[in-house]
Parts: sequence; structure tokens; C-alpha cells
Amino acid sequence: MKNFIIALVLIGFNALMAQVQFEAKVSKNTLGLNERLRIDFTMNVDGDNFIQPNFEGFRIIAGPSQQVSQSWVNGKSSFEKTYSYFLLPSQKGNLIIKQATIEYNGQIYKTNPIKINVTAAVEQPKDPNDTQVSADDNIYLVADISKTNPYLNEPITVVYKLYFSYSIGISNWRELNKPKYNDFWSQNIDIKQLVAEEGMFKGEKYRYVVLRKTVLYPQKTGKLEIEPLSLDIDVQLPSNRRNIFGQVLMTQGNKRVSAGSKTIAVKALPEAGKPADFSGAVGKFDFKVIPSKTNLKNGESLDLAVIVTGSGNMKLFTLPKPIVPNALEMYDPVHTDKVNTNLSGMSGKTFDNYAIIPQFKGNYPIKSMHFSYFDLGSGSYKTISSPEIIINVLEGPTADEPNVAEATGVTKNKISTSEQFKFIKLKTNLLSMKNDDFFGSNTFYSLLFLPFLMLPLIVLFKKKKEAIDGDVAGNRIKNNNRLAKKYLSEAKKQINNKDPFYVALEKAMHNFLKAKLHIETSEMSKSNIQELLLSRNTNTETVNEFILLTENCELARYALISSSAIEQDFDKAVQIISDLEKQIS
Repeated sequence: MKNFIIALVLIGFNALMAQVQFEAKVSKNTLGLNERLRIDFTMNVDGDNFIQPNFEGFRIIAGPSQQVSQSWVNGKSSFEKTYSYFLLPSQKGNLIIKQATIEYNGQIYKTNPIKINVTAAVEQPKDPNDTQVSADDNIYLVADISKTNPYLNEPITVVYKLYFSYSIGISNWRELNKPKYNDFWSQNIDIKQLVAEEGMFKGEKYRYVVLRKTVLYPQKTGKLEIEPLSLDIDVQLPSNRRNIFGQVLMTQGNKRVSAGSKTIAVKALPEAGKPADFSGAVGKFDFKVIPSKTNLKNGESLDLAVIVTGSGNMKLFTLPKPIVPNALEMYDPVHTDKVNTNLSGMSGKTFDNYAIIPQFKGNYPIKSMHFSYFDLGSGSYKTISSPEIIINVLEGPTADEPNVAEATGVTKNKISTSEQFKFIKLKTNLLSMKNDDFFGSNTFYSLLFLPFLMLPLIVLFKKKKEAIDGDVAGNRIKNNNRLAKKYLSEAKKQINNKDPFYVALEKAMHNFLKAKLHIETSEMSKSNIQELLLSRNTNTETVNEFILLTENCELARYALISSSAIEQDFDKAVQIISDLEKQIS
């Protein structure tokens, strides 16, 4: 009888539980990157505290909209409440829509997770009966490239233009994928204000906005690919409806556009006529070697400036080094760049400044120097030579045979008459014949009691070491911080220089990922990094902070950033790398 009652209770409880249904339904399980997804969360009871999932990998473009329906059929009532969303995927791959939750009669109910496969953008067929203006034929993203077959280190420009017809409007846009310039030296040109202009496109008048301007210097020969810029654009489209004044009503739409990948065929510089001292300079240059003075006394110094001016790859070659006699002491140079970058490339001045101090009286030559470059205008190599410079040291000790020293680079000091004869030894180290006994000496007692004096120190040291070894979490934090600072050492050196700092910071973050995840530079897209890190059981917040910091590196190079903000970014990078080192499994 007891078992029968328990069975009845369980059956009644299961029947009660079966009455509550809460499920998620999607319009499709596979869709393209440019397609929308509808998802409905439906319940047959009036549940409370509906909590939506975070829709990671999607962007909500509409919703939530709520619908409630109740009906009576043959004396039985039915109830249904639905929360609907329209989503747009923000990345490709297998995405998971996680569980939504409601509360009913003190119980929590959850939907099942849904797996969605997002593919590349697909062509969407048009409805022949739909006369509404479509964004497909009215908006285009174009990458204008100045030259597709440049020489190595020849500047080219990429200008990204967004064309849109007069029949539609644009309210906002977001970058989905930033262009990648692998094997190029790149420099973005600041655009202070976006201005819509009028131009011809496909034989018709369009409005267009210049979004980006970038100067590129190819650093490798062969076919190089420029990864595309992709945008997610909110557009305003005219509908078939009009208001009471006869004006066309606009509807909100969405369009994703891409400039497409571009291939640049880079030519190698000709080998014929290439000078032996050619260091990679390409462009149009002038070369000068200027001393601050040529007449000076012993102990005085002069500055020797090796200067290259002109237009070309100013930051991508090395300057020749002067050759001076040993009688002139030359220090390492101070390098300075005064270079501007615009759509035509780099131009300005780059120079090395050497400090030289003479050691002896006499006339010393600084040999003629040569600078070679490839002239793009004539398609040939050119060499500029500086004249020989004579440094006249008026006072000071003389060197023996200065002409020989100048020719061979070896200088001999002339010995004065007063220094020809010296005593063999001016000081002696005599030892006393009387020896003190070791037993009973101060040294004896010091060595005797030293071990007893060391015992307290040894005990304290042992306890300190045991405490340090027992602090597992602290040791792990120290090791992680040490690892982070190893990768960020170059960024630390450049913390007072904004542009080099952010270049080194971004490179350090990428090098850390390549070392930990064993990936190549070509695989370091935002979506791939996010997928790989999350698959290694890392924290989602840490991953998002990593991606946000790497994206901020490029933007910060062209914005006004305070020194405190730079230090904060450095500290944040140390913390992120330390956290990822702990989390990556």
C-alpha cells in the first residue's frame, strides 16, 4: 500500500512537471554571414523573470518583441507567451546560443542550447514582386590602389571609399574586419572629418565617403595579398508607403559590404648595376656629410652629421658610416628622423650625428663617403659621394708618423725623452720574517665562532624559503608577471615614445599568442584568436580585454594619448598576459 501511494505521488508530480514547456526555436540552423536569424523563446505558462542568453557571436538588430495568446477549445484553455529576436551573426563558424531561463512557481526552467553554423556571405535572391529599393545595388565598398605592380620598397596607396546612391541613406557603420597588410610597411593617413562627395561609379552619379587612406611599402617580392576591409552598415531605404503629406517613408535596413582582397605583384630591384654598398634606399635623395668645424684643439669635440634628404622609404634603409683614423675617437651616432608621410609616401630628412674627439695634434682625413639608391624615375641606381674632409688639430701631443697612421689606421704614440728611462720598480712588497701563530689569533677565534653566529641566520633563511615555497599562488603570480614582462620588455623601453610603444606592445601581444597557441601571423584574425582562446578554457572577459587592447594599439598611435594612459595600457597588458598564462590549459 505504501509503495502504491508513493507511485501515485510520483506520477502526479511528473504530470505537473510535464505541463510546463519552455523551448527555443530558430528560423534556420545554417545561415550566411549576411543573413538574419529569428529565434523565438516560447512557453505554455506565464513565467516570470525571463533572462535572455548573451547571444555571443551575434548582434541583436530587433527585439525582444513579446506576444501572448490564450484560447479556449472544447472547454479547455491554452496559453502561449513568446519572446522573439532577430539576430545578425558577427563572425563565421559554429556558434552556440546558450540557455534562456524563466521562473514559474518557484522553479527555474531553461531552454536547450542551440548550435548555429554560420558560413561565408551568400547571395540572397530577390523577390520579383518586391518593388522596394534594395541596398544590394546601391552601396559599394571599394579599395582604390595606386599601383598593383610596384618595385620592392616603392610606395603605393590604398584608399577605401564607400559609394552609396542618392536613393538611400546611411546612419551608421561598424568595422567587422580591419585590413591586414602582411609583408608591408604601412602608415595610415589621418582623416580629420568624413565628408560626403559626389563622383562617378559604374557610369552613374554616386555619393561617396573616404573612410581610410593608407601608404604601403612592400617588404617582400612576389604576390602579396591585402586582406579586405569589411563593414556592417545601417541603411535607410525608401518603402512603398507614404505619410499623409505624400512623402516616402524610410525603413531601417542592414547591409554588409567588403572591399575584397587585393593582390599586389611586387617586382624585385634589378641586379644589373646594383652598387656593392646599396642598403635598400628607393626613391629620390640627396646626400651630405657636414662637420660642425674642421679646426680644433686637442680635447675639443666636433659633430659630424651624415644626412639624407628627399622622398622615398626614409625609415627603411641604413646610412653609411664614416671611416676615421684611430687618432680621432668616434662615438656611436644619435639617429634622428624628421619624416612626413602623405599619400605620395615618406619625405623629409634622416641623419646620424657622430661625436668625434681628436687625440693628437695633426691633420686627419675623413674619407669620402658614398650613398647609393634606386631612382624610381629613371629605373636605375645612382650613387652620391661626399668630399673628403680634413680635420686640423692645432694643439696637443703629436703622433709618430701621422701620414702612415692616416693611411693604415694605426697610430703610434711618440715617447718623450723624459719617459725613455724609468725605474724598474718604484714600490716594494717586502714581507716580515716574524710569523704570528695562527692558534689564539683573532682569525682563529673568528673562524671558530663563525658557524655558531651563522645558525640563527640559517634558521631564518630556511623558514623564509619554506614560506616562499609554500605560497603556490604567489609563486605562480610572480612567474606569470615575469613572463609577461619578458614579452613586454621592448614596449617598456619605449614607454616614453607613443608610436614605438604601441607598435612594440601589439607585437608583444601577438608574439605571446604565437608562443602559447602555436599559430602563425596569417592566422591571427579576431575571430580565430577568440575561438582558440575560448577552446583552451580561458575566461571570456580576459579574451575580450586582450582583443580590445590589440585593436586599441593601432588607434592609439594616431590619437592624443597621455603618459598616464600609456602606463595604464602597459599595466593592463602585463595583467592580461599574466591572466592568460594562468588560464590557458
